[in-house]
Amino acid sequence: MSFVEYGDTIKDGDTAIVFLGHESMFPVKVQHGSVTQTKYGVIRHSTDLIGKKYGSKVTCSKGGWVFILHPTPELWTMNLPHRTQILYSTDISIITMMLELKPGSIVCESGTGSGSLSHALIRTVAPTGHLYTVEFHQQRAEKAQEEFREHGVEHLVTVTNQDVCKNGFGVSNIADAVFLDIPSPWEAIGHAKSALKAEGGRICSFSPCIEQVQRTCLAMEESGFTEINTLEILLRVYNVRTVSLQIPDLGKAAEDNSSTGFDSSSPSHQGSSCANLQQGAVQFKSGVPLREVVGHTGYLTFATKS
Repeated sequence: MSFVEYGDTIKDGDTAIVFLGHESMFPVKVQHGSVTQTKYGVIRHSTDLIGKKYGSKVTCSKGGWVFILHPTPELWTMNLPHRTQILYSTDISIITMMLELKPGSIVCESGTGSGSLSHALIRTVAPTGHLYTVEFHQQRAEKAQEEFREHGVEHLVTVTNQDVCKNGFGVSNIADAVFLDIPSPWEAIGHAKSALKAEGGRICSFSPCIEQVQRTCLAMEESGFTEINTLEILLRVYNVRTVSLQIPDLGKAAEDNSSTGFDSSSPSHQGSSCANLQQGAVQFKSGVPLREVVGHTGYLTFATKS
């Protein structure tokens, strides 16, 4: 199993996603002899998972069922164990596009954090590219290295435990792109410039506060970066539902009553008119924004090495 080389069959040692519904899923490490508890009952790895195809519908011990999915960076972002705040697919998608990443690209990243963006970057630059990721916290760096090994992508990533603001990325003049997600990105702009290739490399900095963005933009300008611009990506989800609305009475019923000689004031006729109005309803699909939506996550500042 690999996050970049997809397989058909679930094997011992794989990381799989147990899918109970769009709002309910979790990762599980497949191990011979192990069991996983769900609200629908027990899943036995040896008999229910190993040897089955990814995407299979698995029946649990209580009679309910789940789907077993092959992991992807998108599914991992939704289910990974949080060691830090993470980037989600809304920001990740614009980052990979604006950094102009493709298979074979060399990318530098700091910090690694929980590895949400890292997995997406690795999938984008595979099979011939490479990710150099720097993490200040030693335990987080070791855990990230372990996850990359379990996910079959360790040959595409180099994890370094050091302070990028003091020691840089450990590479020079080879990176096509640099990504910064640290408290003081302006202190690392010089090292980012050194890591980037001679001309045309792209840099992105993620910061939650506009004051951080201002200082970072000034540092980029002083270091000779061009095309500096800042974006804020907001996701707005709509709830699609069926709405029933009555057809308004525009007077046609009154005209019909006068032409046929019916007494509209009679109680029996009034009841008949009401019934007709109730029957005159139309159903259609309507999109309504959710009452609570995820707002500001951070600002993305992009620039080009001139």
